[in-house]
Amino acid sequence: MSDFNFHMFYAKLAGFKLLVSANRIGCEDEFSKTVHDRLLTGLDGAIHATRHIMDLQRELLTADDPEGTLSCQLQGEAENLTSRTFVLLDELEIDFDTHEYRVDGGEWHNALSADCDGIEINYPTTVPLSDAELGPLAAIIRDITRETGIAIIVARVVYD
Repeated sequence: MSDFNFHMFYAKLAGFKLLVSANRIGCEDEFSKTVHDRLLTGLDGAIHATRHIMDLQRELLTADDPEGTLSCQLQGEAENLTSRTFVLLDELEIDFDTHEYRVDGGEWHNALSADCDGIEINYPTTVPLSDAELGPLAAIIRDITRETGIAIIVARVVYD
């Protein structure tokens, strides 16, 4: 991680933020505006984290760190940033131990049902949005992932 160039990473994130902001201007429906806004929020968070990492790098260069506290904090922050995932639509969490699920951090629901035919476990699934549904944002999302390594998930929850 020491040879990772956070200044270049910051520049890429800022450029993508500008591109997404410009693309949002052409949005005609609320759904498209919402997805753009959520992507902008994610990019803002990543930009903030990158600035914090660059501050830690500067502090490490100018301050004594005999216990390695700054180095450890810098390494942890860098790992968190580079393994980040943006969820732009629905987020599905499944607890397989308790057979429960929740959508978008809401209430937990039981996926277990029983009747005279037996026990059934029925979890919802996520279906990725198509390029047609995302419009021009699909290409931008692919570019962000390719250039930064940040995973971006745009999927809706489907109940079978």
